[in-house]
Amino acid sequence: MDGIETRPLRDRHDLDAVLRTGFDLIRAVAPGLKCRLVGTAAARLQGVDLPVGDVDILVERRRDVDAVAEALADLPCVTAPQWLASARQYFACYSLHGVRFEVSTVEAPCDEDGWECQGPGPWRHYVTVDWGGHRIDCVRLELRLTTEFLRDRSDRYQPILAHLDAHGADLELLQQSMTVRGIPETLAHLTRGLQAAGKP
Repeated sequence: MDGIETRPLRDRHDLDAVLRTGFDLIRAVAPGLKCRLVGTAAARLQGVDLPVGDVDILVERRRDVDAVAEALADLPCVTAPQWLASARQYFACYSLHGVRFEVSTVEAPCDEDGWECQGPGPWRHYVTVDWGGHRIDCVRLELRLTTEFLRDRSDRYQPILAHLDAHGADLELLQQSMTVRGIPETLAHLTRGLQAAGKP
């Protein structure tokens, strides 16, 4: 459906309402769905104070996208499930409380570990957050950070860096992700002072 206007999320309470409604609908139709929350919403859910434009859910199979589409069928449809050849994604998008709620596969061949949305990275490196009565698996901040580095969005990567500075980071994972994704030294140096999680 064309012409559906959407808006960014306003605050954490807004994100709460969108996620609770979305996952209530999804779990009613696909209770065992394996997925990862990615993007800025995943960072916000882990406590990072940063702008969130939409909600992005990564799934492994096209039939998982179709299952989510079935669950959200009563919502305004921004993009019906379809193959996006240029992005190598099977993708759908709905408007939930006026916010873009997206679900997709990422089918670009990738054996390297360290990407946020492709290959084994998001399935191996995640944090489970109890939220709105659901346990939501969120991609780790280290992987999200490298995405924001590549997009050169300082209003996103600076809050993530501040959060990792305060709480510690998986330094091995972060280094691996920066190497795999080719993060330039002009940005990689910003991580040099981070401490390993669980250490003083």
